[in-house]
Amino acid sequence: QVELVESGGGWVQPGGSLSLSCVASGTIYSVLRMGWYRQQSGKQRELVATITYGGLGETNYADSVKDRFIISRDTAKNAAYLQMNSLKPEDTAVYYCHAERVVTLNDMQNYWGQGTQVTVSF
Repeated sequence: QVELVESGGGWVQPGGSLSLSCVASGTIYSVLRMGWYRQQSGKQRELVATITYGGLGETNYADSVKDRFIISRDTAKNAAYLQMNSLKPEDTAVYYCHAERVVTLNDMQNYWGQGTQVTVSF
């Protein structure tokens, strides 16, 4: 099992910055990838960014956040981070930390944090 605890988020004006943190506990050694997803009101949850937990930390971003958001991880702290810059009102959403864990070669398990609200408005 993997537990994810998020922190950060809040309210910011358009053009501002916020950062999110996610600390993982439990069966960390088999975590393959961590990431951030978001869910806007009335919409489905969507990918924001992912990063491989080991190795070089390969990243992947949604087109809508490329060049504005930066995902990173610190394996010594079992943590993943999302630095959000140049925020727009359309970035307003509940942001969820996600971890993907290898159980067997053919079995992956997904874990979610509780979510944290990010609001971008004047």
